[in-house]
Amino acid sequence: MMVEIQNDQYANKDIDTEQVEDASEVKEHQQDLIEEALEPLEEYSVEDVPALLQELEETCAKADEYLDGWQRARAEFTNYKKRIEREQAQIYQTVTGNIIKQYMEITDDFERALSNKPLGSDGAEWANGVDLIYRKLLAILQNEGVVRMDAQGQVFDPNLHEAITSEESDTYKSGEIIEVLQPGYMIGNRVLRPAMVRVAK
Repeated sequence: MMVEIQNDQYANKDIDTEQVEDASEVKEHQQDLIEEALEPLEEYSVEDVPALLQELEETCAKADEYLDGWQRARAEFTNYKKRIEREQAQIYQTVTGNIIKQYMEITDDFERALSNKPLGSDGAEWANGVDLIYRKLLAILQNEGVVRMDAQGQVFDPNLHEAITSEESDTYKSGEIIEVLQPGYMIGNRVLRPAMVRVAK
């Protein structure tokens, strides 16, 4: 049903009565919600406002205290988790290193054998097979995070190298490594085995 409203603002405009009724219901519902929200405040008077403000301030302070405590606990847990992860990584490196260290002598034996490999056709084929096994062993060690030190010509570092002899040299400066007698290995940032070296003095 359509009705015609005659006034200055809505002259000659048709308005749907159902829309008018719906808008009226929305307005009534809004009013009900406002009254419902204000109901708990009806028991208070103006004299109660300071006490309510004080209670509000105390509640906010306690909420801030709880939030601060929660943030500190969360930060402590994050630090604890990181520390545990670091310790686990160190334990893994230590255990892996102790196991792998037993294979260092095998790699040394391979290197000594290959340094004197035969040049004849039959011997060369055998030596190539041994060299292939040696490279596979090195690949396994590398996959476990084991890295061979490149000490030749480097400056002697007691944290990484073990000096067997110290001698005069015309080729190397004082403190430089003349020769690597036994290669050193690292796993992560940890020395698995120091390199045995000759050092120039």
